[in-house]
Amino acid sequence: MTPTLTTLLLLGLSVGPRTRAQAGTLPAPSLWAEPGSVVPRGSAVTIWCQGILEAHEFHLDKDGHSMPWDRQRPLEPGNKAKFSITYVREQYAGRYHCSYQSSTGSSESSDPLELVVTGFHAEPTLSALPNTMVTSGGKVTLQCTSWMGFHRFVLMKEGEPRPVWTLDSQQPTSGQFQALFLVGPVTPSARWTFRCHGYFNNTPQLWSQPSDPLELLVSGVSRKPSLLTQQSPVVTPGQRLTLQCRSDIGYDRFALYKEAARDLPQHLSLQPQAGLSGADFPLGPVSSSHGGRYTCYGGHNLSSEWSAPSDPLDILVTGQLLSTPSLSVQPGPMVASGENVTLLCQSWSFVDTFLLSKEGAADPPLRLRSKYRVGHYQAKFSMSPVTSAQGGTYRCYGSYSTSPHLLSHPSDPLELQVSGSSGEPGPPATDPSSTAGPNRYLYVLIGAAGAFVLLLCLLVVLLVRRRRQGKGRKPAPGQLPPPRRRPSMPPCKTHSPRRGWSWTSGRTRRMGTPKERRMPRLPHLTPPQM
Repeated sequence: MTPTLTTLLLLGLSVGPRTRAQAGTLPAPSLWAEPGSVVPRGSAVTIWCQGILEAHEFHLDKDGHSMPWDRQRPLEPGNKAKFSITYVREQYAGRYHCSYQSSTGSSESSDPLELVVTGFHAEPTLSALPNTMVTSGGKVTLQCTSWMGFHRFVLMKEGEPRPVWTLDSQQPTSGQFQALFLVGPVTPSARWTFRCHGYFNNTPQLWSQPSDPLELLVSGVSRKPSLLTQQSPVVTPGQRLTLQCRSDIGYDRFALYKEAARDLPQHLSLQPQAGLSGADFPLGPVSSSHGGRYTCYGGHNLSSEWSAPSDPLDILVTGQLLSTPSLSVQPGPMVASGENVTLLCQSWSFVDTFLLSKEGAADPPLRLRSKYRVGHYQAKFSMSPVTSAQGGTYRCYGSYSTSPHLLSHPSDPLELQVSGSSGEPGPPATDPSSTAGPNRYLYVLIGAAGAFVLLLCLLVVLLVRRRRQGKGRKPAPGQLPPPRRRPSMPPCKTHSPRRGWSWTSGRTRRMGTPKERRMPRLPHLTPPQM
């Protein structure tokens, strides 16, 4: 080996380590953002870069810029630097790296940090399919939709600094752009609150406003509460409505859920009384938005798990359709127990469903599909055989299957009276409503009789006045006076002590002429005997 070659090898061995250090052989630093890498426009964010203790300067680089974005001296104890952005704008969105310098050289570049700025487009809508209540261990699909043509949608979970999922958008037949995120299995050990954003491919770090938060509730196997209302489930607009969730288990909190609703009002329970716990959910005054199917859940403060759902309660809002159906009954409104009764609900306007409601009944209304019959739509509700318990006041409504909880105006009320079994008189009714029908017919008969008597008296008075006027009229020249009729039997006199006149009535002795026979027999007045 020549002396020149030996010298070059020694120089290479001594210079090699320093050259690699200067090229970036020091450990790569860590890079993160607080409070997170997804920040709203106008807010503040802090970017941290942490290296080794020997670092004396930190560099923050942004993709697309040849020079360092910022430089900072390390903070005590000397292994990290702080890069503050007090007001985030559009130009701060992008991909960042950081590195540091020491006496032995520069470090490798950190992993990239994607700084996303939100609030540049209208927010999408986030919903759960089929609903936000999920059984423990189950899965649910979250749907993020928007009318804007976003290329991608992002799902964020509360408490997670980074996006949970990012999916390409799809455009189904509805016209909206959407993405479907499958979430689960869910457990009660954590909270499951989500938001979603949309963005375009040419600006991937500029996102839309966040959707409203959507919280998944995890239901378990604890005994279900009961959901009820003091009013009828058929309500009118403007009416005050309160739903009550009750349980004989000492739940600390209750939740009311409406099918397909994004929000879920929650209330702490009332003070338990007689071993019962519960909460009241006031919903009035009622509007069309209150129509729907409701369930409620109970839970304990020390657990995020909820009970099994209550049985559903349907709230139906009337007056939401322009049509008003009519209601009739066959064979009639008064029937005997055991007969076959049919209530017929009809409408001239199109409705595809009819509902029959009984006043004061806790059961939900009966539903039947409508049938078209000669210019109108109808449904027949049969009671075969009818029982006394089915007596009462009925109304019917129309609705559309696309909005089954929004009803038409009610029909006129129809009262069905059910007496005892056929051939046997029923027990006397003590309820005033049960005697309203017979009393009404009795009043009609009495009124008709009174009107007949009054009309007869008026006719008698008119005939008497005409007779008196005929007596006072003188006969014309050449005309004989009318023959005087004599009574065939002694007259019956009735004296009036007030005026001194007697009413006399009787039959004539002779039949008289045909014209005279056609004249009515009238009582005539005779002067008193002195």
